[in-house]
Amino acid sequence: MTLYLHGVGHFHPENVLDNAFFESLDIGTSDAWILERVGIRTRRTVLPLSYIRETKNRDPRAAMEAALYDNAQTGRRAAELAIARAGIDKRDIGMVLAGGSALDTVTPAEACNIAAALELEVPALDMSSACTTLHAQLYMLSLMEPARVPAFILIVVPENVTRVIDYSDRAGAVLWGDCTAAFVVSTRERGRAEIVGNTLASSPAGHDKVVVPRQGHFRQEGRTVQTFAIKQTARLLHDMQASFTTAERSFNFVGHQANRGMLDNVCRQCSIDATHHHSNVEHYGNTAGAGSASVLSMRWDDWAANDDVAVVGVGGGLTWSSYLLRFGARA
Repeated sequence: MTLYLHGVGHFHPENVLDNAFFESLDIGTSDAWILERVGIRTRRTVLPLSYIRETKNRDPRAAMEAALYDNAQTGRRAAELAIARAGIDKRDIGMVLAGGSALDTVTPAEACNIAAALELEVPALDMSSACTTLHAQLYMLSLMEPARVPAFILIVVPENVTRVIDYSDRAGAVLWGDCTAAFVVSTRERGRAEIVGNTLASSPAGHDKVVVPRQGHFRQEGRTVQTFAIKQTARLLHDMQASFTTAERSFNFVGHQANRGMLDNVCRQCSIDATHHHSNVEHYGNTAGAGSASVLSMRWDDWAANDDVAVVGVGGGLTWSSYLLRFGARA
């Protein structure tokens, strides 16, 4: 079933983590070291910089209290932008889906927290798949009968992951930034773009390769995960190039914003030039499940009627997923 995208929103918090900040933490890193390994210059965080400097976030539970925003607050901000771009009233939303890598609450569902912040009284539920959360949500919606779901559905992926990062670990600390992304989609009302070609696959044998415990720090097997991410992203992108490339349309690529080197590797393998590759990881870091959607949101006014955008996600599970945005004329 075809889905239609009506609006996209994002929210990056104000506090900036630049490479000079990590040098000041005295954890054995430098601007040159970071740029060589991951190609990231800056990121955003919901945490006060003084809190990170003083505690290196030894206790993620304390980070919840120290944060300037919770997931419901960042979720509301991203959702309001998506709803405004969709050109609908928030009361037109008939369902809220949420999920992500670092939820505030297991009960209630994060979607209920966000719906309450938006003052919406609609069905709200969570569906999480780590960095492929939004991909999985779109995939599941694509399997549903249009008549069985509301006309407009709000998807929100709050990824305030810096609250679960160990800032004494240079390998993990320099990767992550905070962002929340939101989509307004419909199963029946035509929108600015069609969402087609949804795919989703997992290898649960790799479930322990990327982990965020309920009360603990993020950890991953970095080399294993990067190899997996490059391989699966390139394969999915090749598949979409074969299925969707036409002379009449511009084929663009937005990948999981893990690090710059991974994305450059994929672009070389798949012959994607710089004009058709869109990313923000250099200035916002790895923002988990919100990354690719935030790229789409930041370029929302630039997409043209002949643009196709191949979006690929990879993440914990291990899981990989893809979809194509096919833009049309503005309403």
